[in-house]
Amino acid sequence: MLSRVSSPETAQSVAEPALAPRILLVEDEPGIVDFLKRGLAAEGFVVEAALDGAEGQRRALSESFDMVVLDLMLPGIGGLEVLARLREAKPELPVIVLTARGEIEDRVAGLDGGAVDYLVKPFSLAELLARVRAQLRVAAQANGSTTTLRMGDVEVNLITRKVVRRGTPVALSTTEFELLVFLMRHSGQVVSREQILSAVWGYEHDPATNVVDVYVGYLRRKLRIPDSPAPIQTVRRVGYRFGNGA
Repeated sequence: MLSRVSSPETAQSVAEPALAPRILLVEDEPGIVDFLKRGLAAEGFVVEAALDGAEGQRRALSESFDMVVLDLMLPGIGGLEVLARLREAKPELPVIVLTARGEIEDRVAGLDGGAVDYLVKPFSLAELLARVRAQLRVAAQANGSTTTLRMGDVEVNLITRKVVRRGTPVALSTTEFELLVFLMRHSGQVVSREQILSAVWGYEHDPATNVVDVYVGYLRRKLRIPDSPAPIQTVRRVGYRFGNGA
């Protein structure tokens, strides 16, 4: 559990981990879900799970993930239908299809549907890990031309981790940088404290901590310039929104 942070001195003792890749696992077999969650988490990934197609589709479309591992044989909405929806709405999101179907036509259907890779059950965790890492590298290289985030007058270089506002460099800690990137990637959207806590610190909801509010305060002070406050709005009882519109 994260402790409450009441001052800059206290906050400096809070660990500042790097933002781990987030993977959504859409799989209806609880045993496989548990096995994969533990195995992927042990390798440094943040893993969320959905047990049916409808929930998997909703979360993949509404939340921020680096990859989806998708079973084709799902209750409710089938995996191929989920895959088609993701390709339409988020074509840059890599999807690895994981299924018991091994026929050639099923593999072709998955790959033609937009999957970047295909594993047939039973499979080894080591093979899945290797494919996950490989596809994340491919995705990073494919997005190499998008190494800079620009929202309003704030610019962030994701490679050098340099931040500039109106031409003035802004020095941020690791956690402040990850928080800013998360807010900018959701620019114009209201994100809850729970979403921020999970994405930046890797924790689920913890009512005993105010670390999100404290770090938003740090970020605001560093982004503030004489004629303009930081473009981070507080949405009462909900969370925060990046952007100049209130």
